[in-house]
Amino acid sequence: MSERRIALLAEGPTDFEVIHAALKAILPDRFTLTLLQPEPTRPALGGGWGGVLKWCDAVGVRHAGTLDTDPTLEGFDLLVIHLDVDVAQAQYADCGLQAPAQAAAKGWATLPCHMPCPPVADTCARLEAVLSSWLNPAQAGARTVLCLPAQSSGTWLAAATLPAGHALLVGAECNVTVESHLAQLPLAHRIRKVTREYRAHAGQVTANWTHVKALCSQAVAFEHAVQAVL
Repeated sequence: MSERRIALLAEGPTDFEVIHAALKAILPDRFTLTLLQPEPTRPALGGGWGGVLKWCDAVGVRHAGTLDTDPTLEGFDLLVIHLDVDVAQAQYADCGLQAPAQAAAKGWATLPCHMPCPPVADTCARLEAVLSSWLNPAQAGARTVLCLPAQSSGTWLAAATLPAGHALLVGAECNVTVESHLAQLPLAHRIRKVTREYRAHAGQVTANWTHVKALCSQAVAFEHAVQAVL
């Protein structure tokens, strides 16, 4: 079997490290992961969830079918689109002064869109609808998988690296401060949100994926979605 090719659309490089590590735990065979967004040669799109939005919008402008049939994506076996669930508490104005007017003109679904948590699944369903509206008229294809860590990919890293029963892990999927607090812990458990530190600890996400899934329902959802395609 040839090595699978996976494309990732993510908010940033630290998310790449966590998602890459998760995929290593999920997939038994070797694969190549290509980061499509943020992409250094296209700095105009920027990073963060605003970069994901702009990438999705650009696809919808050039292509009206499923992402599987987009000529720029046909060579991939899987396309992963990432958004942290805390984006549900954002607003379009966070992306710039013109974004609210653009959202109204293009019919993008409403932000903020968060629901009471738990359960986090209700907010995730709304965020999926928002992302779909960014892509319109393009649509997710059979090889498209959404990765929606709650409330961020840093939550998965915390679940993989902190000891069982740590206070920061209580109700973690509904706590938007897990990632920021992870960077403020005593040195033995501190992980700052910089690529170097996330990469250094990413192996624990792979090794302790079972622990991550036990605490994070969205990790389970991501695994099932990937396995359904590959």
